[in-house]
Amino acid sequence: MKSTSLACAIWMVGVLSVPGTVWAQSTTTDKAPRADTLPATIPIFPLPDTVLFPNVSLPLHIFEPRYRAMVSDALKGDRIIGMVLLQPGYEANYEGRPPIYPIGSAGVITQVQQLPDGRFNIVLQGLVKFRVTGEDNTRPYRLAHVNAMPEVPTDEEKAGLRTQRQRLEALLAPSIERPGSGSELKFPPEIRDEDLVNVLSQYLELDTIDRQALLELQGVLSRSQALIDLLELKVLKSLR
Repeated sequence: MKSTSLACAIWMVGVLSVPGTVWAQSTTTDKAPRADTLPATIPIFPLPDTVLFPNVSLPLHIFEPRYRAMVSDALKGDRIIGMVLLQPGYEANYEGRPPIYPIGSAGVITQVQQLPDGRFNIVLQGLVKFRVTGEDNTRPYRLAHVNAMPEVPTDEEKAGLRTQRQRLEALLAPSIERPGSGSELKFPPEIRDEDLVNVLSQYLELDTIDRQALLELQGVLSRSQALIDLLELKVLKSLR
């Protein structure tokens, strides 16, 4: 595990958003949609290497004309955009509508900077997972019919996450370059365990397919255990 990717993850854990000071023109939404519901149809932004997780922030640079139109339309409405991963082989039909993985995450635009040439810099804050059930071809960008898949840990799952958090911290501690000896890696205690799992799943150095597989797992406890398994496997490979 490279220390640079882990440092990025730790920074994202600490803020769970990108500070507004980096935006020349920044706006926030006062009426964020509920994380357990979604409109029946939302715009989707398919990318080959990006997976969004609930309650994690994702900075995006929007430059393609069709997706500039998508952002413009979203800003006039509920600001929701769904992130989905393109399936392998998308290159031959990238300008069209190549196949996507059916599970993605919806996010709400919390900050936006429109550049003079029409491009956008935005920050998308993850809301909830969804399953794509179909597509609407009436716009130049892609619209998907979706069903929300909220993840609300039970008390038993929360207890399991608390235990697994300690294991995650122990696995990641050797990758941090720390001044002095004897210091321990501790993520901010105010960050909920499920949010920690999601931000690590999004920002640690992982294969994109592994990241998508983590998203598709049912529940954050299962995701946490799978993330631990991936990190333990990396440790074993590094010892060979």
